[in-house]
Amino acid sequence: MENEPLIDDALKTELSALYAAGDRHYHGLAHIEAMLALASDYRGELGDPGAVEAAIWFHDAIYDSRAKDNEARSADLAEEKLEGRVDAERLKRIGAMILATAAHQLPPFDDAAAARDASLFLDMDLSILGAAPDAFDAYERAVRREYDWVEEPMWRAGRGAVLKTFLARPHLFHTPEFRQRFEPQARLNIARSLEALTVDRG
Repeated sequence: MENEPLIDDALKTELSALYAAGDRHYHGLAHIEAMLALASDYRGELGDPGAVEAAIWFHDAIYDSRAKDNEARSADLAEEKLEGRVDAERLKRIGAMILATAAHQLPPFDDAAAARDASLFLDMDLSILGAAPDAFDAYERAVRREYDWVEEPMWRAGRGAVLKTFLARPHLFHTPEFRQRFEPQARLNIARSLEALTVDRG
């Protein structure tokens, strides 16, 4: 059983259908595939690559831009779908990683390897912030489309607050590898986005 992948083809098909929903402009399959590619890049650094892969597949499985409990519902779905495929401790770790994407704060893992996996997982999720400017701009437009029900002044205020919170952190990324690879560009991208959100208001 340990050799079987946690996310088999049937589950990939089921989850891919959720990510293919028409209201997903950023939080779709391309986001999952980008994270899986990063997980492959850093596979040698991961203590439990299978658990990280499962967390990637499930972390945005439930996504409603009007809801506040997407992460909790995604974690519940992971528990429901993976029960019987994985031991309780491992399932708990997967759930904790998914829940951590709500605030992008590390789960309080005692185990150093689990904490390291969670750090890398969270950094993979935010790596788009450090993408090349055109890719970052496309991401920003896609997220705006997911929130097209929010009026422009509210969007600017809300998105601006989120980006300012990120910029205020001593580090955007938890791991030295991602800080080196993505942090400088991420700070430039976020500063540029904040500037765009504060102009053209009149």
